[in-house]
Amino acid sequence: MRILVMGGTRFVGKPLVSRLQAAGHELSLFTRGRQPVPAGVEHLQGDRTSAEGLAVLQDRPFDVIVDSSGRSLEDTRQVLERTGPPAHRFVYVSSAGVYADSELWPLDEDAPTDPQSRHAGKLDTETWLREQGIPFTSFRPTYIVGPGNYNPVESWFFDRIVHRRPVPLPGDGNTITQLGHVSDLATAMARCIEVEAAANRIYNCTGSQGISFRGLVAAAARACGTDPAAVEIRSFDPAGLDKKARKAFPLRLAHFLTDTHRVRRELAWEPSFDLEATLADSYANDYALRPAGSPDFSADGALLG
Repeated sequence: MRILVMGGTRFVGKPLVSRLQAAGHELSLFTRGRQPVPAGVEHLQGDRTSAEGLAVLQDRPFDVIVDSSGRSLEDTRQVLERTGPPAHRFVYVSSAGVYADSELWPLDEDAPTDPQSRHAGKLDTETWLREQGIPFTSFRPTYIVGPGNYNPVESWFFDRIVHRRPVPLPGDGNTITQLGHVSDLATAMARCIEVEAAANRIYNCTGSQGISFRGLVAAAARACGTDPAAVEIRSFDPAGLDKKARKAFPLRLAHFLTDTHRVRRELAWEPSFDLEATLADSYANDYALRPAGSPDFSADGALLG
């Protein structure tokens, strides 16, 4: 199939493009040209933030369009106004952040959503695709981590463990969160193209289990080759912080756990990485390879007082 990937040279895009190439698809990557494009792949250079930057897509039809970087409905609409709807499927990376607060966990795909979420643009996009009758498959991950992650999630914990700093945790550290490996998400995205039942479906897609913040610190320590007992954890009061914000602390301060039974059942998909393997891979194949530096820990002081 002729497949357009919006992006494709960073994080989720890299393992996804590798899988699509191995399956024999004809690939075009739309990027700003800051990273090299794999051999055998058409490079369409432009910037999706402007009409001029999208001109290269004009009248270029595709069977599948994969979009892991769109944040708003307008992002998606601008692309499809130029290419036309894909003949087979629009594959979209949404976010589990669209769900509303809940007292019932884990959240399945039918859980109430929050129109005021900072991810509301992704929710609007899913709704619009369905209303327009454009066949789509949307994935709602929680935290996707692994080699190439440009968001400070696992690296936030690695920084403090490696530099022997105390790790600030909100409250008692028993809040449950959920991480998934980037390669597992890429596998599910590539597979959905081949599954007709995945048309017009939304999938939670992440690791199968949740873990407490304290458990995450221990797993991160083991990934770094450090005895978890040697890591100092300090509690801070999260009362004055937005529980969904990720500024001083990299994870939501409330439980964040989704049910992945639908994607596992309908796509015959299972994560290849459990949490321990996910963190070990991210540390060995990304964090440990970075140039030595001195991270900024100044925000920790504000948390701990």
